[in-house]
Amino acid sequence: MRQLILQKKLIKKRPKKSLGQNFLIDKNILKRIVEINIFNSESEIIEIGPGTGNLTDYLIKKKPKKIFIIEKDKDLLKNLVEKFSGKAEIINKDILKFFEYQIFNKNTIVVGNLPYNISSQILVKFILDNNFRFRALMFMFQKEMANRILAKVNSKDYGRLSILSNWKFRVKKLFDIKAGSFNPRPKVESSILLFIEKTEKFPIRDSKNLEKITRILFNQRRKKIRKSINYIFKNNKKIINNLNLNLDLRPQNLDVETYCNIASKYEELKTN
Repeated sequence: MRQLILQKKLIKKRPKKSLGQNFLIDKNILKRIVEINIFNSESEIIEIGPGTGNLTDYLIKKKPKKIFIIEKDKDLLKNLVEKFSGKAEIINKDILKFFEYQIFNKNTIVVGNLPYNISSQILVKFILDNNFRFRALMFMFQKEMANRILAKVNSKDYGRLSILSNWKFRVKKLFDIKAGSFNPRPKVESSILLFIEKTEKFPIRDSKNLEKITRILFNQRRKKIRKSINYIFKNNKKIINNLNLNLDLRPQNLDVETYCNIASKYEELKTN
């Protein structure tokens, strides 16, 4: 893929609030990230949103087989091209609109200090990819968002992200990061999570069906699930009875496997 070069006239780069930019500047944290035992000489790395390239420098020192950096902000590109030309493949794309994953191999690791304002959208994009082919994802989130991803059934943080993430991945928190490690300094702490696809997960034909089921149910988060279940299955009492659900429960009371089972039955209804 050809490298994309920025236009000649550029403004001096400052973090953009509109893009949720908070650049990681703490060298100790940068070193700690690349020392996590998932990188090797056979790895290809994709870095989402490299910003000023602070983490990119450390990733390159790991001598991966290949490194791609995907950056949407054109104001950052000149610096990235000057620093990493010949060392990394630079892609000027919005990750939410990027679909050319066939250029990466199955040993690819995706890393990123994700913009707070679209971090959940980026994660869901990878979850809903039915042709997912990456060895691991390692993403930095606002700590509150990370807690939602890791939340267990019946907890206040448990919701759609918890269900979707834990259906597809084994998710592990690696460590938290203080606000002072960033420029500009955010008002919250961050967490780094590692996602590795499960070798055996509940079989769902299309992950978008699980996403739809969770969306319908959590749109009525404080309500009993009865009305939503009847809506999903068009009041088909036979299917609903076969699910063996307590319809007086609320969405946060159903575990991941139950949501998967509902999605599977929904798929059967669609094909009949």
